[in-house]
Amino acid sequence: MPISSRVAMISGASRGIGASIAEKLLAEGWAVSLGLRNPDGSPFKTHANALTCRFDALDSESERTWLDETLHRFGRIDGLVLNAGMMIQKTVLEANDADFDLIFNVNVKSPMRLSQLTWPHLEKADAGRIVTIASLSGKRVKSAGSGLYAMSKFAAVALGHGLRQCGKENGVRSTIICPSYVATDMGNALANRESTELTQPDDIARIVHMVLELPKTASIAEIPVHFSVEDAY
Repeated sequence: MPISSRVAMISGASRGIGASIAEKLLAEGWAVSLGLRNPDGSPFKTHANALTCRFDALDSESERTWLDETLHRFGRIDGLVLNAGMMIQKTVLEANDADFDLIFNVNVKSPMRLSQLTWPHLEKADAGRIVTIASLSGKRVKSAGSGLYAMSKFAAVALGHGLRQCGKENGVRSTIICPSYVATDMGNALANRESTELTQPDDIARIVHMVLELPKTASIAEIPVHFSVEDAY
């Protein structure tokens, strides 16, 4: 059993932002339950305070199984970090129904289901928290090619705000983090900049940790994060 008294579930923690969040929380004394496509290949598999579980955003049954395994191992949930996501680089004129369904299933519907499943347990926690890793594309559409992705991230931001309202009275707090390009596989491919110039996954992990440990009297709705200073338009 873990020595930690606080437990966070993190989706999409195989690498990049999710893995950095897991590392940060473990270093700060949290236990983590990681939802992964390939749990056996995770470097966290042998960590005493980590649980690695199969999770597929297109398989709702895997979400329920992940929750059950988390409760069986740790007995509680204090935080949910909705990090798993995908991008389809198409304009809103190019996207077809299958593209729309796929990106909304991964970026919106699965996070909503996970929130619904974990909500009763977050209500029981001393300080239940949900953190949604969205994107600055959920705040504005910067290019035609990001149009479909932005639609899904606008919806993810709205989901985070909807959860925030649901937790108004019971103390469960929801925060949406909206980064620009982060030095991950996807960010490096899209940014056309040196990786060292971009926001680092560890930077986002530090923000997530801070949000998870804030008291309910310090409710933060959104945190936009840019690697530089974004031009106004």
